[in-house]
Amino acid sequence: MTQATPQSVPHPASLALLRDAFTELRTTRKLRHREAAAELGVSEAEALAAFVGEHVVRLDDRFIELFEAMPLLGEVMVLTRNEAAVHEKTGTFEKMTHSGAVGLTVGRAIDLRIFYAKWASAFAVRETYDDGVRKSLQFFDAHGVAITKVYLRDASDHAAFDALIERHAAQPQTAGLSIEAAPARVPPRADAQIDVAGFRAAWAAMQDTHEFFDILKKFGVARLQAMRLADPQYAEPIAPDALEALLESAARTQLPIMVFVGNPGMIQIHTGAVHTIRKMGPWLNVLDPDFSLHLRTNLVEHAWIVRKPTSDGVVTSVELFDADGENVAMLFGARKPGKPELAGWRDAVAALARVERHDADAQGGAA
Repeated sequence: MTQATPQSVPHPASLALLRDAFTELRTTRKLRHREAAAELGVSEAEALAAFVGEHVVRLDDRFIELFEAMPLLGEVMVLTRNEAAVHEKTGTFEKMTHSGAVGLTVGRAIDLRIFYAKWASAFAVRETYDDGVRKSLQFFDAHGVAITKVYLRDASDHAAFDALIERHAAQPQTAGLSIEAAPARVPPRADAQIDVAGFRAAWAAMQDTHEFFDILKKFGVARLQAMRLADPQYAEPIAPDALEALLESAARTQLPIMVFVGNPGMIQIHTGAVHTIRKMGPWLNVLDPDFSLHLRTNLVEHAWIVRKPTSDGVVTSVELFDADGENVAMLFGARKPGKPELAGWRDAVAALARVERHDADAQGGAA
């Protein structure tokens, strides 16, 4: 792994040029923050930081204290994404806890797993649009990549938002941002170096799905690599576009599901039914009042049905990966510890597997 190196804060003249170019792309081509920043060759956090002192306030690094104040804001929309998936949930923050740098938010709507060690900068944004001022709190990693964003709604407590900004405004309010270069990606270990028999035995002995991460770490196996090396009864490849059929089936039957989307600093979870499924170009979307999922299907390279034994019975998931083997999203049937998996979810996933096997047999026969 290469050593991440800090980059210098741009000169004020450069910041002025960045502000002008960014504003031009936002207004004339209607690009989103992320898209405009990418076109200019800067991170999203660098682009925002250029506007500190205008409509952006740099916040201090008391990230746990700041984020655990989110219940004060009332109803909000929380957005967490990675390169291929965007997960949006509307609701109120409820129970928030942390142990060290790992946080947990559990509620009827907003359900998060938070990894504060990855958080590096935060900003409050008040941006004017044709329909009014859009207010948000935005959090980024050391490379300037967004971890999560919290957007206010009309029903939010806007006075609490203002008070929170005043309490956490960094001093001084200086425009510009130093970021670290992203480290080079470390390829997975060669399959021949993995104790496959030991890995399979550990998988078969699982009593809880949360043991899986420790097993990957113990045997030095990357997550996508684990799918390939697993006993076939526990991991089965399916076509990347199979998710559309699965979501449509869940919507048709109103089967409650869980949808996980995350990045190194945050995992965001939806639990419940889905209703409106729409395909728009490369995007597969769930468009419900309190939950939206936007999946770039052309960036999903691999999909697997994954089965993990637990003390409550087998737990089945559908996991999506990009071309680099990074996890894009995971789907489960809605469940809680101590309860078995929903039969309807297991049946829906089994139907996908049957289709895949039929297609594979047909192709084999044609050959």
